[in-house]
Amino acid sequence: MKIFFDTNILLDVLLNRPQHFDASAKLWTAAESSQVQGYISAISFNNIYYIVNKLAGIKTAQKVLTTLRNSFKTVDCTAQIVNQAIDANMKDFEDAIQYYSALHAKCNYLLTRNIKHFPLESIVVQTPEQFLAAIDDLIH
Repeated sequence: MKIFFDTNILLDVLLNRPQHFDASAKLWTAAESSQVQGYISAISFNNIYYIVNKLAGIKTAQKVLTTLRNSFKTVDCTAQIVNQAIDANMKDFEDAIQYYSALHAKCNYLLTRNIKHFPLESIVVQTPEQFLAAIDDLIH
């Protein structure tokens, strides 16, 4: 199962966001342990670096990037993805890059906090909590 992680899901874990940490961390761990194939966009690295560097400094930011590189498969941000994102006229350009990165990687799911920012026809877009509930329903 190929799961694309929007940057905000990664930040749930990295910033220890209380209301979102548990579900996001559970799925991060599933990707890290290869229970699922976890994908992130190359642009997530610069977005996360910027935030973590501001909050915790350069050494922590560099460690975080290494952890991301080792935990997830990186989807290159190609000219094709950028062009699709521009042409899509979505409200949030960064979300458009994430969306087309997920499609390019042929992911089954895109996990995000901003479901309403994404088209729903080409990929299943869910929060981590929705995804875990759906998987739990399939198992039981």
